[in-house]
Amino acid sequence: MTLASQLGELLEARDLKITTAESCTGGGISEAITAISGSSAWFEYGFVTYANSAKQALLGVTSKSLESYGAVSEQVVVEMAQGALEKSGADIAIAVSGVAGPGGGSEEKPVGTVWLAWAQRGKDVSASRFLFPGDRLQVRSRAVAEGMLGAIRKLA
Repeated sequence: MTLASQLGELLEARDLKITTAESCTGGGISEAITAISGSSAWFEYGFVTYANSAKQALLGVTSKSLESYGAVSEQVVVEMAQGALEKSGADIAIAVSGVAGPGGGSEEKPVGTVWLAWAQRGKDVSASRFLFPGDRLQVRSRAVAEGMLGAIRKLA
């Protein structure tokens, strides 16, 4: 059984809906979810906010957070998750922002650095930083998987 199938079963059993707010994965989490037949029962839409301007316009991420911490930060993914919940009306949100490479890394945020956040109505937002090895495809694939695993854990 795939992670998306497991996530869908948990959501459907609880009559909950999920949304996504994705940057470096470019819609990969949403794609994994919609690959599951019947996912329309628990997924209506997600946000692909690759540019900082999109994070601000669509999710309400503050310019202060972007300027102070950068797009790849706990503060920004938390705001992305909260904004996705607010805008979508869903019950749980997965947000992701990272440096997939091969360029764009820094000493502070090397290639493979990914922040994920999970927000659920009425509960605290949780966030985690990962440093995934590999090339762009591998970093993105691991971020998609960890995003869904985190949501499964939050619902379990």
